[in-house]
Amino acid sequence: MEQRTLVEDAARGDATAFEALVRAHSNRLFAIAYRILRDHHAAEDALQSALVTIWDELPRLRDPDRFEAWTYRLISRASIAQARRDRRGGAVLRLLPDDVDGGPAALAGTAGAGIDAITDRDRIERGFARLTPEQRAILVLQHYAGLTLAEIADTLGVPPGTVASRLHYASRALRAAIDADDRPSDPKERTA
Repeated sequence: MEQRTLVEDAARGDATAFEALVRAHSNRLFAIAYRILRDHHAAEDALQSALVTIWDELPRLRDPDRFEAWTYRLISRASIAQARRDRRGGAVLRLLPDDVDGGPAALAGTAGAGIDAITDRDRIERGFARLTPEQRAILVLQHYAGLTLAEIADTLGVPPGTVASRLHYASRALRAAIDADDRPSDPKERTA
């Protein structure tokens, strides 16, 4: 069934049509939430919140063809709200699995390029974690969701110039966070 028809049917209260929409879009929405929040459980909470909002607000969606952009807006807002709730909740301890691609033995046997790629990914991950949820959201919408400036503007409900400015500052903040992480923290190392 065509997405427009599913959206129209779900807007009229058809739970089967809504379920089909959820199946078609939930993985992508979860991925956006995860990339913004950097936490699996928080992303699940944000997705659940966004899906409830989608169900509640769907009858008021004026243009069924804008469903996907509209859901990006809702998942972005839900993720930012979740990040704010989590920030007030205190520190979260995350345990890392010890069996990543075969464990430490597999890493020890990899070529230097593999280790460099892991190091680069870790640096970016740490820098990304230092950004505000709003900065992460705009970077995710551009680089992960692949939206254009105009689509991001429509999704977030702001002018395209504002999107360009926010992208610029978010990219600059990410670079600064990565650079700050790369600087030695020991005062003796700085003078050497």
